[in-house]
Amino acid sequence: MNLETYIRDILDFPKEGIVFKDITPLLASPDGFRQAIDTIAEEFEDAGVTKVLGAEARGFIFGGALAYKLGAGFVPARKPGKLPWQTTKAEYALEYGTDSLEMHLDAIGPDDVVLIVDDVLATGGTAAAKGMLAASTGATVAGYAFLIELDFLAGRAKLEGATIISLIHVR
Repeated sequence: MNLETYIRDILDFPKEGIVFKDITPLLASPDGFRQAIDTIAEEFEDAGVTKVLGAEARGFIFGGALAYKLGAGFVPARKPGKLPWQTTKAEYALEYGTDSLEMHLDAIGPDDVVLIVDDVLATGGTAAAKGMLAASTGATVAGYAFLIELDFLAGRAKLEGATIISLIHVR
C-alpha cells in the first residue's frame, strides 16, 4: 500500500504559496495508520528504544502509537508553560526569531535510548530541539522518524550523523 495516497494536498494553507500536506486521511484509515506505525517500528525494533519523544500535536499521535508498539514510554515535548512539573528547555531558530520546546526534567535519563518522532521533517529546527532535549539528559538518541520529509527544505542537514527514517519524500 502506497502511503502517499492517504496524504491530501491543500493549496495556499496556511498562507498563499504553501502546499500543506494534510495527514488526516492517513490518521482516519486503520490500514494506512497501522502501516505507517508498523513500518517505523520495524526500523527501530532492535535499537533498544526505551522512550519515544514527540512534540505536540501530531508528534503525540505518532509518538504514542510507536511507544506502545515498541514497548517504550512516551515523553511529550511541549511549548513553554504547558507542562506542570519542572522542565528543561531547548530553543531553535525560526525564519524570524526563535521558539522553544520543554519536557519534564525527569522524563528521560542517561540510561534511556530515545526515538524522536514527528509527522513532518521540514527545516529540522523542531526535530533538532527534541534531539537537544534528549541529549541534555545524557540519553542516547536512537534516531528520528517522520511520516513525511520535505526534501527541498534540507531539514536533514540539521540532524547530521543521525539515523533518519522518512516514509514519504516530497522533492
